[in-house]
Amino acid sequence: MKAFITSKPVLWFLFLFNLVATAVIPFVADGTQALGAVIGMGLVSVKAGIGLIVKYRRENRARHAHAAQ
Repeated sequence: MKAFITSKPVLWFLFLFNLVATAVIPFVADGTQALGAVIGMGLVSVKAGIGLIVKYRRENRARHAHAAQ
C-alpha cells in the first residue's frame, strides 16, 4: 500500500486535487466546517507536495551517483 500511495501519479493527484479543493471550499461551505476542511485539505496538499520534492531529489541523487561511476 505504501508503494502505491508514494507513487508519482498518486502524489500528483493528491497535491492537485486537494489544492483545488482548498481553493473552492470557502465558496461552497461556511463557518467552522469550511475552516476545518480547508485546513485538512491544505495539509494533505502540502504533504503530497513535500513527497513529490523528496522523490524528485532522491531520483536526481541516484541518477548523479550512477553517472559518476
